[in-house]
Amino acid sequence: MKKLSWFNRGMFFLNIVLTVITFIAYILPFLAPKMFPILSVLTLFMPAFFVLNALFFLYWAIQFKKRMVLSGLVLLMGITFIAKFYKFSAKEYPEDEKDFLVMSYNVRLLNLFKWLDKVYVPQDILAFINEKNPTILCIQEYSYSADIDLKVYPYKYVFMTGNKIKTGQAIFSKFPIIDQGNIVFPHSNNNVIYADIKKGKDVIRVYNMHLQSIKISPDVNEISENIDAMNQDKSQMMLFRISKAFKQQQEQAEILKEHKRDCKYPMIICGDMNNSAFSYVYRNIKGNLKDAFEEAGLGFGQTYKFRYYPARIDYIFVDNKMTVKQFESFSDFENSDHYPIMAKISLD
Repeated sequence: MKKLSWFNRGMFFLNIVLTVITFIAYILPFLAPKMFPILSVLTLFMPAFFVLNALFFLYWAIQFKKRMVLSGLVLLMGITFIAKFYKFSAKEYPEDEKDFLVMSYNVRLLNLFKWLDKVYVPQDILAFINEKNPTILCIQEYSYSADIDLKVYPYKYVFMTGNKIKTGQAIFSKFPIIDQGNIVFPHSNNNVIYADIKKGKDVIRVYNMHLQSIKISPDVNEISENIDAMNQDKSQMMLFRISKAFKQQQEQAEILKEHKRDCKYPMIICGDMNNSAFSYVYRNIKGNLKDAFEEAGLGFGQTYKFRYYPARIDYIFVDNKMTVKQFESFSDFENSDHYPIMAKISLD
């Protein structure tokens, strides 16, 4: 440290702090949020930690300082996490008539309360669905208010909840649905529905999930305000709200995990998890399934309209008996606070 300038000493101190925080974030996916609910918030910012460590590595490397080893080791330790938020390439597969498309989309009640200053949001969503033509369509925050015509799907299961405002989950399919059901979470309006879908001689269980929301504003104004020291009380309230939601998500993930344990069919899990791919909740729900983005995605795979940050909180997980041939996140289609995602799948 004696050979470092005062500025570099300060930079190295910040580097050490970042290293400690990043290491804690590495461990958190293996620890239940109920144990460390506040710390669990760190998993939301894992991509930012990677970028900052990479910048520190370059900063020291340019100066030929051995301090670059610190961030270098941290990046090396977290190399398995990188594919969860960015894919550099995707394998190409030949077309097969047996392939089918699965789309998941949180439509935010089809703009019922005019969050977007657009008149034809439901019609645009319907046109988009018709254009992409998924074989199986999973919708979160579905609403009957817009009365969109999805009659191209002869089979459906819609589960609505709420008193004054009806919102629900929906599974639409071009293949026959032979059984269906729902999982209602305690002390929450969120839930999971499922449908057993017959494809030829095979039966596939499709889960459509919507876990507890952490209620962070998409335009990050709320977070920006909370950084201000004058808003300390608001910051504490936000952290409390997020940590409470994480604890609820843990309970919900455990309920879903227990339910799918009894499933005898190959399964697909779609939906809005409201948490990152670095979380305990993600790890528990995914289990030994494949993440469609990791299998065949490209780029960031952003699924949530969060300014300055490519958040991925919507997922399609598939059984190991299936091959994900293509994955797309339609981040240029802005008709909700979420973006639709779609995977091309074959059943091996």
